Amino acid sequence: MRKFHMALGVRSLTDSIADYTQRLASQPQVIVPNEYALWRTETLNFSIRQIPEGEVPGLRHLGWEESAASAFTDTRDCNGILWEEFGPEQQLQEILELWSNAQIKH
Repeated sequence: MRKFHMALGVRSLTDSIADYTQRLASQPQVIVPNEYALWRTETLNFSIRQIPEGEVPGLRHLGWEESAASAFTDTRDCNGILWEEFGPEQQLQEILELWSNAQIKH
């Protein structure tokens, strides 16, 4: 199954988790305290990442979670926007490599 992926940089992880949990009507499946959160709905793979103070919040990248993807790939579109494609297992592996303290909910 293919899910649209959107990744945002946010000012406050805590405030953003509360806001997007309400907007998506679901709890995040992954939380890395003070760093990152990930939601997976039937159609959307949505992640947020805390940005350093002074950076502007907004779009980090777009992409696809593709259950049949055999490798992580990334490309840029004609507007310079980064697009990623990955399988759910590849994404989880990347998260665990970056943050060993990730809290995973199944």
